[in-house]
Amino acid sequence: MSGDLKYTYKQNFSTIKVIESPPKPRVQLSVEQKEVQGQEEVLEVLEGSSVSLRCSAETLCSSPPPTLTWSSTPRIPLSESSRLQELISDLNFTATHREHGVTFICTITYQLQDKNKTEQDSIALHVQYSPKNTTVSVIPSSSVLEDSSVTLICSSDANPAVLNYTWSRESEGQLKQLQTGDTLTFNRTDPTHRGWYHCTAQNQHGSQNSSVMLDIQYAPKNMSALAIPSSSVLEGSSVTLICSSDANPAVNYTWSRESEGQMKQLQTGDTLTFNRTDPTHRGWYHCTAQNQHGSHNSSVMLDIQYFPQISTSSSCSRTNVTVCFCEADGNPSPELEWHLSGRPVTNSSNTFISEERLSSTVLRSSITLHQSLTNTSTLQCVSRNTRGTASYLFHLVFITGNAPGFNVYFLLVGIAVGTVFMAILWVTTLLYKWFCGAQRGDKAGLIQTDGADSVDSRGEPFYANKVMMSPVEDPTLNHPETLHYSTISFINTNLESNNIRGISSLTTDYAVVRYFGQNVEDGEEKSRKLSSMPHGEDIYQVPHKAAAEARQVQMWT
Repeated sequence: MSGDLKYTYKQNFSTIKVIESPPKPRVQLSVEQKEVQGQEEVLEVLEGSSVSLRCSAETLCSSPPPTLTWSSTPRIPLSESSRLQELISDLNFTATHREHGVTFICTITYQLQDKNKTEQDSIALHVQYSPKNTTVSVIPSSSVLEDSSVTLICSSDANPAVLNYTWSRESEGQLKQLQTGDTLTFNRTDPTHRGWYHCTAQNQHGSQNSSVMLDIQYAPKNMSALAIPSSSVLEGSSVTLICSSDANPAVNYTWSRESEGQMKQLQTGDTLTFNRTDPTHRGWYHCTAQNQHGSHNSSVMLDIQYFPQISTSSSCSRTNVTVCFCEADGNPSPELEWHLSGRPVTNSSNTFISEERLSSTVLRSSITLHQSLTNTSTLQCVSRNTRGTASYLFHLVFITGNAPGFNVYFLLVGIAVGTVFMAILWVTTLLYKWFCGAQRGDKAGLIQTDGADSVDSRGEPFYANKVMMSPVEDPTLNHPETLHYSTISFINTNLESNNIRGISSLTTDYAVVRYFGQNVEDGEEKSRKLSSMPHGEDIYQVPHKAAAEARQVQMWT
């Protein structure tokens, strides 16, 4: 042999064995510091256990010495400790579900002069664990429209596999079990299916839960509109209309009201408040609830109640009989009664009462009196409802005629003839005075108004004369003013039809109209010397006696 190495042998012979590959390392498993004997290719360990893998190899005379390395399939982080002198490497960890199915590989590497030689040993680890990553999925979606189909699917990672899945649902704060299996199907959903659903996955090592919210969406339903405190309230009080509905998702509310056959929008929101009601607020109010799936309506009738009010058009008339009308407006609809001289009147041979309902709140009643009344009587119309009472008093003055065969017709004819005669006399006097004034060269003129010049508080017009003054002449002591005289008749041109006015109505009112020229100071001095008009009227004001406040129907019998 030649070379740098020299060997000395004590024996006479020596055997050299040359091998192609180095010996394989050996991987050994220990669980909870106890070596597992009779190892197989696949080893089962329980999750949470302490696992130790030791890789060892025979020490060979080589330079440099061989090395041991760990790897895994699939690849996971490894933490190893090695003792190079003994050619041992340990891999220690706590088993979890992440190490399940992982193959751990120990590799020994020999570095030769021209190349490296490697050998490996491996062990596959199976970790048993309770269900992990449990999830619930919903097909087609967790938000579905009412009446559609939906399926809930539960899945979990476990070793061994999950023995069973259990479905439950929250009901009144408790879980109510529904069924077992990895799926839960609703073929036709409705709003009652909305809620939280829980899936429990279980094997011999434990269990795990997962939940999902099933949202059933639908258009508004079960709508209601109500009034607080009540749909019938007294005029002047406060009332609030409230609208509610069942819908998913939430709705928008719109209030509207019928007006002349059309719907008039008022406002949005679930409430509509009137702080001070009046009869114009009476009517139907409509609430519309709407979401993206549809809309629905609900209505409430707001009834504004008030005590009866008797119309001022109520009146009496007489021909051969006495007929009176009384009209009352109230809500609730009022009732009408007649009282004659303080006593209730009903239908009889001498009395006929009829009623006509003009609207839901207006009632009109008429009474016909056939009996002969020779003394002064009072007829009263009384209206009442649940909110109050109102009355209206008619004064019936019956005057007995002394002349035999006296007839109201002749009285009317006499009044008409007298009125025409007085008008002719008035016109004649007016023309005469105008003619006399023209003869004297008086340049003042008199203008007669054809219509009513003014109207008093009761709507009765009166007639007035207007004087045109001469802008040249002023009255003086040596040239006195010309006086103009005129009779002014106060005539009610708006007599109510069929109303009879008695003799007492043929009254005469007088007024003095004084004329002053353009000499203002002289006029004022004269006005101070003149006696004042009755009742303190102004000098140019035409006094007019006011009629009595109470309505009187004067009749001849």
